[in-house]
Amino acid sequence: MYSFKNDYTEGAHPRILQALIESNFDQEEGYGRDRFTLKAISLLKEKMANPNVDIHLVSGGTQTNLTAISAFLRPHEAVIATTAGHVFTHETGAIEATGHKVISVETEDGKLNPAKIIEVLNSHTDEHMVKPKLVYISNTTEIGSIYNKRELTDLKAFCEEYNLFLYMDGARLGSALCSVDNDLQLSDIPALVDAFYIGGTKNGALLGEALVITRNSLKEDFRFHLKQKGALLAKGRLLGIQFYELFRDDLFLDLAKHANKMANILSEGCRNAGFSFLIDSPSNQLFPIFPDTLIAELQKSYSFYVWEQIDATNSAVRLVTSWATKEEEVRAFVEEINRVGK
Repeated sequence: MYSFKNDYTEGAHPRILQALIESNFDQEEGYGRDRFTLKAISLLKEKMANPNVDIHLVSGGTQTNLTAISAFLRPHEAVIATTAGHVFTHETGAIEATGHKVISVETEDGKLNPAKIIEVLNSHTDEHMVKPKLVYISNTTEIGSIYNKRELTDLKAFCEEYNLFLYMDGARLGSALCSVDNDLQLSDIPALVDAFYIGGTKNGALLGEALVITRNSLKEDFRFHLKQKGALLAKGRLLGIQFYELFRDDLFLDLAKHANKMANILSEGCRNAGFSFLIDSPSNQLFPIFPDTLIAELQKSYSFYVWEQIDATNSAVRLVTSWATKEEEVRAFVEEINRVGK
């Protein structure tokens, strides 16, 4: 059975595994003070053309989100996210467990905009309610859409006007940056958000995310928060080695481009077979709408999520491609939907 369930089914790109093996017996400092992590951080700052950001390597996305958000907020302050937002739907209440409410907003495209945020601000008016303080967005979003430069610029200006933090979850940032619809560069992002992370786990790394803090007031004592939340790894070198390998050349972007290319083949195949989509996604997550009978047949050979019931006989599924997705498997899937769907 071949999986289109997620983009972390496979282990890691062979170059990363080789780098880990070659450095295995090198003795290094712990807790992110090793030379590999320091080189990776320096390289990332260079890629972003910004030496003033603080960068911390963390093992996973949920841990990054809960550590960062709980560090940035005071006890009475809350997060604004879409109902599809990862911190709202798929982190087991991790943010709430740190004492901070997540206020959800309904959107059709998975993205927040100033008009949606102002509705929340207008309904939280005094000390009898939590105070909205941090705007949480994902790029790509949880349903595959992406933010363009104009949207982020408008969000940043709005957040500055209303004294809000803007935080971007970048678990699939590679896919967003390599989308055909994208007009952002990695170097643009530090000026447009207060903090964000670059996802390695879903783009070829064994594990790891790079949290980038751009707002000076949020940088102080962050390593204390990492330690308290169990996120400061003794063998931090394992993260540093991986991020250095991903960014010493264009491997990070090459892997994301491959995932998007495989998604484009899937998308074109589904459209040519006459199927529509729940959302028009330009990234490596697709949400085609199939008859339930076709889904049942496909599930005999392929693994994927049934995302949403559309009507009595049709459902949207989620198909995710990765850095390691095989083109022959993608084309075989397209052949299958043409064979069974007719």
